[in-house]
Amino acid sequence: MKLGLMGGGAMGDAIISAVTRARVADATDVCVYEIVPARLEYLTKTYGVRPATSPGHACEGADAIVIALKPQEFDKAAPTFAPSLGTATAISIMAGVTLSKLSSALGTQNVVRAMPNTPAQIGEGMTGWTAMPGVSEAGREAARAVFGSMGKEAFVPEEKYLDMVTALSGSGPAYVFLFIEALVDAGVHVGLPRDLATTMALQTVLGSARYMENTKRHPAELKNQVTSPAGTTADGLRELEGHGLRAAVLEAVIAAYERSKALGEASK
Repeated sequence: MKLGLMGGGAMGDAIISAVTRARVADATDVCVYEIVPARLEYLTKTYGVRPATSPGHACEGADAIVIALKPQEFDKAAPTFAPSLGTATAISIMAGVTLSKLSSALGTQNVVRAMPNTPAQIGEGMTGWTAMPGVSEAGREAARAVFGSMGKEAFVPEEKYLDMVTALSGSGPAYVFLFIEALVDAGVHVGLPRDLATTMALQTVLGSARYMENTKRHPAELKNQVTSPAGTTADGLRELEGHGLRAAVLEAVIAAYERSKALGEASK
């Protein structure tokens, strides 16, 4: 695949690393446009990708163009590369920029919109994505290949689901990090050294997630497996439920969902 990339920030870096590592694209078939010279030099030296001399240059001969710009930069940037898109599929990972706005600004129906999350930077991401009806099967396969190289991907049939994806998997890592931080602090509170508490909390979360993934059992069933009658876990769970952990997570996802919808409306 020949890939163009608009923006070489953290997610742009993650995409380059992922697609070249997974051999979705050879480094020499990736052309990157980045306005910060030092950043562009870093990407070209680290991965061997080609630097674009202009936004349009990054689109030349590309099968797909990944738009990894800041959302507020898109309006100004779009006219600089839209005329050069040709038949390339435009793949946006910009939060809050709707398909209708992307299509209008780029002058094409060949548009994919996606929401990856930060673990994509180490190949453990979750990306939800959708596409306009005008995107060919080849364009969809290109999107699947890019997102699959960064972790797992899931196609959603309607754009409205991307606000839900944003609230759950897009914002979700922050919820998980907060929970891990709380576990670590609790371990320190009861007497564990902080480095040991950190190691134990991190592996507990990692191991539990992998255990659930491997067993494919419902989380409630796995929770019950750990919870002995009148045991320590039962007391701990009672406290978590009593302090509203389940309700707090629900409200966090709802709040993020509403905010994502509002940002999308504002960008129209």
